[in-house]
Amino acid sequence: MTPEENKRLEFFEKSAQKHPRKGWLNGYYWRDITFFCNYFSHEEISVLEIGCGTGELIGKIKGKRKVGVDFSPAMIENGKKQFPDVEFHCMNADDIQLNEKFDLIVLSNLVGHLDDVEKVFLGLNKLCHPGTKIVVSYYNYFWEPILKLAEALGLKSQPYRQNWLTLRDINNLLYISGFDVYRNVRRMLFPVYIPLLSEFFNGFLAKMPFFRYFCINQFAFAKPLPEITEEEADKKYSVSIVIPARNESGNIENAITRLPKFSKHLEIIFIEGNSTDDTWDKIQEIQKKYSATHDIKIDKQKGKGKGDAVRLGFDIASSDILMILDADLTVPPEDLPKFYKAISSGKGDFINGSRLVYPMEKEAMRFLNLLGNKFFSLAFTWLLEQPFKDTLCGTKVIFKKDYQRLIENRKFFGDFDPFGDFDLIFGAHKLNLKIIEIPIRYRDRTYGSTNISRFKHGFLLLRMCAFAARKIKFV
Repeated sequence: MTPEENKRLEFFEKSAQKHPRKGWLNGYYWRDITFFCNYFSHEEISVLEIGCGTGELIGKIKGKRKVGVDFSPAMIENGKKQFPDVEFHCMNADDIQLNEKFDLIVLSNLVGHLDDVEKVFLGLNKLCHPGTKIVVSYYNYFWEPILKLAEALGLKSQPYRQNWLTLRDINNLLYISGFDVYRNVRRMLFPVYIPLLSEFFNGFLAKMPFFRYFCINQFAFAKPLPEITEEEADKKYSVSIVIPARNESGNIENAITRLPKFSKHLEIIFIEGNSTDDTWDKIQEIQKKYSATHDIKIDKQKGKGKGDAVRLGFDIASSDILMILDADLTVPPEDLPKFYKAISSGKGDFINGSRLVYPMEKEAMRFLNLLGNKFFSLAFTWLLEQPFKDTLCGTKVIFKKDYQRLIENRKFFGDFDPFGDFDLIFGAHKLNLKIIEIPIRYRDRTYGSTNISRFKHGFLLLRMCAFAARKIKFV
């Protein structure tokens, strides 16, 4: 080590003995960071924390494999005693010698102490696979004078040397280091625990527009920028398209004839949903008619609702990527290759269609439906901490491996959504997937009428939003 590095190490080890992550101020503050990182971790993933100290965060986070890295031998030894299920390594953050890739990498309040943040971020690339998620937490720049006062009063340990980076600085450093920042979150207005007062400020006020910009903690969520080209991705994955159909007899053949060829292999799955017309007969007829040119599977749902039909179709599906296409064909089948290119090239992990970007055909969506969709767009933008225009577009795309994880994680939200849209969106958010939207042109129906009741189903959707707020926002 250089003299400067020895001096830094001595400072941090003394500081850790004097100001451990516990106590009236620090304990409450660090528990919230640990809780929030744990919210996006899961039992089946591997987790790495860089700058783990004595392991208070990595020791309490969920994961099948947990690894902590810190440059302090004394902290590492302390961590090994407290958290035997964590594998600790004594290494510098800018020179991590681990020959494995992790599902989740956490850097909690570390960037302020680094000599070269970009160098550390660049080094993360060798620890990442295409689906790795990075979580970087750091202080809000607005809090600098308040934290300096806390240091002077002995309520917070004094830093060796502090980089005061804005959230924009961190996002930019991640981007130039090869990472795509897909979400920013702010938490905690009042970092001292006082019963009732802390709950009000941090549990409610910190979630509201305007107030959230003054929160002390800022989080950047990122994933590696895609390296695969669209040409390479075009033949990499197979696709299963699930088409729920209830009273859609006149659209069944068009769903086949209008569907372009794309992906390594295309599997089409019709799920008939208790129709009162001849939809089931038509599905059987079309399966036989196109059996020589198309891989078509069919089934009848035993339950009710589109959500139940989609789950049945996804269970039957055998491909790498799962898609939903509504049988009314108001989302054109010709647009599905756009969704495939977005997910196969790594631009997103969960792809949602958006009907509210381009002008619609005159009869495509009734006025009250449009108002409802606009409302839910604003609600979801607030709930998910990212712009979200169209929650109810029927076309959604996800990797099957991620959907299988979503099934395991469904117990967190429960079986609350008969439509399936919210179940998939909330599930993708909880899995820390990057969610993106693909604008499509929403067309008039050419056959049949909508199965959606504006008022009955509208109130049900409102109840589901309130339920999700408790599970996603107010945590």
